[in-house]
Amino acid sequence: MKPFFSPEDHIVVSLDEVCVNISCGLHPWERHPERPTRLMVSVRLYAPLLTPRAADTPIIDYDVVRQRILDLESDGHIDLLETIADLIIDSCFQDLRVTACSLSIRKPDIYNESRGAGIDVFRTRARWSEGR
Repeated sequence: MKPFFSPEDHIVVSLDEVCVNISCGLHPWERHPERPTRLMVSVRLYAPLLTPRAADTPIIDYDVVRQRILDLESDGHIDLLETIADLIIDSCFQDLRVTACSLSIRKPDIYNESRGAGIDVFRTRARWSEGR
């Protein structure tokens, strides 16, 4: 089986726990626009580190991904967290140097006895490109 990454060095750019309030979910009680669901989104962008020093590498701008997450608030109702993940992943691969990304989406207020419910996704550019 071919590994996800070459054995080269990588830089991982992180964006942690971006909080957005959107209308999402399949349950009837999740479909009230006046009571949006709070989501916590974390993203990791993986890119080859082509220089001996990380400081000499051109930056990966995570603001594009951050803005896409914030824009979810104006996208209307979305049933599935998986759909939200796909929208965010599309923004991750706008920078051609990003070879893979991972993201975590949590609904922290969904269950009283839990810190949150949600999904984690890891996607490579090669696999993402197949679905385009």
